[in-house]
Amino acid sequence: MDVQSMSESVYVGMCHKIGTPQQVTARRDIVDIMDLLDNQNNLVKSMRTGSDREGFRLRGSDMDTMYWHTDHRVIWDFSQSEFYNTHRQILILCDSSESPPGFTLLWLPFKHANIWILSACVRMHDRLYISSSKHRDFYCTSISPNSTVHGPCATDTLGTVQYGTIDHDSAFCFASDFWPPSASSWIDRCHSWPPPHVVNSIVRNGCHFVAIGYKLGNHEDNEWRISFSQAENKLVYSMNYTQFLTYGLLKLFLKEIINNEIRDEETHLCSYHMKTAIFWAIQQNTLPQWCPQNLLNCFWVCFKILLKWVYEGICPNFFIPENNMFQSKIHGQAQTSLFRRLYGLYEKYTSISLLLHSSSIRSSIIYVFCNPRLTVCTDEHTLISEAEFDVELFGEIHCNDTQHQTDLQQCMKSLHTVEQLIGSPLSQYQVVSLQKYTASILQSTAFTLHNIYTNTSVNRQVYVTKKLSCHMLNLAAKFGCVSDMLYVAMYYYKTCRYREALSVIEMTKVKLSRPYVMYNERVDKERYTEAVGGQSLSTKMRQAVAMDIKLHNEICYISELLPEQQSSRQNRIPYLHIPPFVLLLMLEFLSSRHVDTMRAQTSLYELQVLILHDQGLYISNLYRDISWEILGICQQITGNLQASLFSYQQCLRQVSLHELQTSTRQRIYELHMPT
Repeated sequence: MDVQSMSESVYVGMCHKIGTPQQVTARRDIVDIMDLLDNQNNLVKSMRTGSDREGFRLRGSDMDTMYWHTDHRVIWDFSQSEFYNTHRQILILCDSSESPPGFTLLWLPFKHANIWILSACVRMHDRLYISSSKHRDFYCTSISPNSTVHGPCATDTLGTVQYGTIDHDSAFCFASDFWPPSASSWIDRCHSWPPPHVVNSIVRNGCHFVAIGYKLGNHEDNEWRISFSQAENKLVYSMNYTQFLTYGLLKLFLKEIINNEIRDEETHLCSYHMKTAIFWAIQQNTLPQWCPQNLLNCFWVCFKILLKWVYEGICPNFFIPENNMFQSKIHGQAQTSLFRRLYGLYEKYTSISLLLHSSSIRSSIIYVFCNPRLTVCTDEHTLISEAEFDVELFGEIHCNDTQHQTDLQQCMKSLHTVEQLIGSPLSQYQVVSLQKYTASILQSTAFTLHNIYTNTSVNRQVYVTKKLSCHMLNLAAKFGCVSDMLYVAMYYYKTCRYREALSVIEMTKVKLSRPYVMYNERVDKERYTEAVGGQSLSTKMRQAVAMDIKLHNEICYISELLPEQQSSRQNRIPYLHIPPFVLLLMLEFLSSRHVDTMRAQTSLYELQVLILHDQGLYISNLYRDISWEILGICQQITGNLQASLFSYQQCLRQVSLHELQTSTRQRIYELHMPT
């Protein structure tokens, strides 16, 4: 059997499973632009990390985010304090004298910090140190009360239309602008990979400290682990695509083969060990060529590196090799047992026969077995259609859209950041992302501005505010997606301009009913390609893409949904996600009641039919709770209390993404109150 053809077939299979180079590039670009927009706050910064940031979208993978205060900076020695204004920034000094490589104590030499950090301090050797366990527990209970502790992180659950419910790991950490002295040897090792500009960028951006100590040491509860997550992102970005797919293959190998073969006991191997193996394999030039025809050899080399590490009981951290990442996990009987099992796989199988045990890869190998004379094409343009690519792209843009600010000053900062970004070099994916996020900023600004000045006694000010809000919403509708027109309709309804609201609703209904419009994963590929194929992403979004409506729970859009927003907000849910077709019919019903009662009855009937009979085309299962709630509200307004009660009860039976139970039960209680 031709190993080269087999490698190419696995490469194609991995592109279908992991994504094509273009898909992975788009995912990274979108997250990168979001990081720039999210980090306008001068006090707290955040950074997406892990497999999600690297470009993977594997089912079961979690999302990782790191947060840190910018006015607290970690230094390695006192000489570095000269780079800071100590009146404005609180300095923390590393004390690694009693810690193993890769870990450190964080000392507050001036005994000055914010009240939360001081409450997490302990005294040792007459010094004040920040306890990692106290710090972690405080943030888990205070910032994320519904979360559980997972390593250095607080883990909670997020709901997404694309990937279902996923775990979200939040690490509240500290940052240093300086590269760790214990990792200085890494700089000297970088002869062939990564390239010099990547090395310089990594070193220039320093490192972080996450709240977990060395398990076998004397200071486990107080130590902090040095985190190179930011550097790792840059390293993964600098891989060629075969290297990236080899990394993906290792992740699947761990999940689908190792963890299945050794399911009767803990393997103690994790995805981070796979990442470390691929880093070392690339840097040590273990292979002359990382290309599609060589993918299986690339995988096999990395497998042998893992096998050697397990045999020796040493997994050297890529940045600080003296930090043996197996030391507290894989040793003694666990090490012997794991090596025996892995060596058994090595002896029994070749790379091809071993990967036949992977449910994700098996079909690609069997395909070549069944078609030995077929030439495999690895050109990415043959692997995914334009419409399929766009479905994922706009889904990514929507999932990452958190630009619904609730503070007017923050809105202005966001718009200023957009203005700066427009003048910088951006990829086509970042341009269309920025376009959508700017529409979201304008929408939030318009409603926030209106809510602030509605109750003012100055008529001239109210007039100017209404005109400005209306202008911003219309502007957002012009370069946002098709469904963004519903924000205009909401505003007209909110300001009692019912006929204008109905006019916008009618226009939106026409646009949404076009046969080529894409909504979530629902699209007629042929009609979509015929209508907007080959056009710019910006044009596609404006003319042929609908997205769910996000209502930030800190902003009042329409009074009818205030109880739901309050209930959701009390449970720390930031948004209501409403399918555009549901919101359109709700707004049509509410507006028509004031000008056309027959039309109001018709729209309510259409809303009821949609919610009762939709099979997931227009209403995701995750959003059925708010959809039933909206139907119940409309029915209650008409006085149909029996139907309303049924709808509210249905809401309580759905997957509770929005945590509406408080508002739903209150509405049920009100139905039973005597009139």
